Amino acid sequence: MIESADTAGTTSRATAVPAPWTEPLPRPIDDTLLVPGETCWRIERADRHAVFVDAADYFATLKRAVLSAERRVLFIGWDFDPRIRLDPRTPGRAKDDRLGRVLERAVRDNPRLEIGVLQWDLGMVVALNRRMAPIVLLNRRTPDRLRFAVDMHHPVGGAHHQKIVVIDDCLAFAGGIDVTADRWDTSEHRDRHPLRHRPHTTRLRGPWHDVTSLVSGPAARALGDLARERWESGTGEHLEPVTDTEACWPEEVEPFLTDVDVAVSRTRPEHGGTELVHEIELLWLAVIAAARRTVYIETQYFANRRIAEAIADRLGEEDGPEFVVVNPRAADGWLESKAMDTARVKLLDLVRRADRHDRFRLLVPVTEGRRPVYVHAKVTCLDDRLLRIGSSNLNNRSMGLDTECDLSIEARTGDLREAELREAVLGMRHRLLGEHLGVAPEEVASAVEEHGGSLVRAVDALMRPTGRSLVPFEPPRLDPVERLLAETELLDAEHTPNRWRRVKRAFAGRRRRQRG
Repeated sequence: MIESADTAGTTSRATAVPAPWTEPLPRPIDDTLLVPGETCWRIERADRHAVFVDAADYFATLKRAVLSAERRVLFIGWDFDPRIRLDPRTPGRAKDDRLGRVLERAVRDNPRLEIGVLQWDLGMVVALNRRMAPIVLLNRRTPDRLRFAVDMHHPVGGAHHQKIVVIDDCLAFAGGIDVTADRWDTSEHRDRHPLRHRPHTTRLRGPWHDVTSLVSGPAARALGDLARERWESGTGEHLEPVTDTEACWPEEVEPFLTDVDVAVSRTRPEHGGTELVHEIELLWLAVIAAARRTVYIETQYFANRRIAEAIADRLGEEDGPEFVVVNPRAADGWLESKAMDTARVKLLDLVRRADRHDRFRLLVPVTEGRRPVYVHAKVTCLDDRLLRIGSSNLNNRSMGLDTECDLSIEARTGDLREAELREAVLGMRHRLLGEHLGVAPEEVASAVEEHGGSLVRAVDALMRPTGRSLVPFEPPRLDPVERLLAETELLDAEHTPNRWRRVKRAFAGRRRRQRG
């Protein structure tokens, strides 16, 4: 393809919203985006596939899955906080619901079970700042079969940003939700939620939007391979696959899809003899080049110049696609704000100057009281063709400096279940937009249909001046230092070769063949 170079007491369930309307898009035969070795690492079948929107149900399901594990649980994370509660909506003693206690209980009750937690080493600086005991001390207090480790195998300035949990190599979570503080929230995103606070404090935290996915079967085994590779790289210990467990899908989780191919895409930096892997960046470029009508994006940042230039390129076309991007109002933390928010202002100006057909929106979700919702999700919906959920952001480091892991499903031309997958992609898009706009998914679908298939016009029509909604992002004025940071990309430099022209040519040829 590409030349190489909710309410208290509810049960946890995944999101499965049907789409009442699908986009009638003709497509060429050779329109596949997910190609192993290019835009993804592997494509494996998931017996079942689920999506968790926001962390409340995810954490509750994770707790039950860990307590049901038979042989091994591996946590691969950017951050990890054993003090957080996993299911605070259920009755019982708070301390018994804390992550650390749940892990200790799991290994105590099952003498065959081993649990490993691998965290980015500089994440421990964050842990110390939260007055959390270092992992070396946690190891002294926990059973031998519960191990905490830090991963120092990364380039200077890089991070291990993957968010993966693998259970018995037959069940795997992967997406954007870290198993740490400040992530728990329900999809209601109330202005004030009594359960939304950090461990051992009563100070309430702000609303937080996030997404992760769950797979079983061969797709879970693939993520198990990735997790064990990361464990060996970080600790030097080789782990064999778990092969003597039965299917372990949580009964309370309703699958989003069954028997579906799932692609695993990675970013792995060049370091210590390993070659650069930038499948995620190539998939981003392929998505933009292949888009026919709409690209919907949820991302923590909008700070990658190459992607912004590719979007601007497509916006300049007479019949190019629309782009709807959902962002937080501001990055979380001073350094992130200086690095990412300054870049966003410059790139937004670049994109808006190219948007002569008014097909681009950068929007921020707000609560009923108009409080900004922090967007940490990393989701892409390409037309009605592809759904990507992962850990990667739209910034430079996610493309080549940090380790990342994204999962995608694609509606392939000629597949017997193509129509079902197309409905699933649109259903998820409308589910997410409905959450942000405070309307039912069906209202989003109807608005798109009423506006001739235009997602931009539909969202414009559904936005409200009061209450829960999306609001346009208003860029702040940059001071001289901030302008310098934005121009030089000093805090978030590029780390990969530019493949945009090559990718664009490949998909432009496909579009010409389609029209012909």
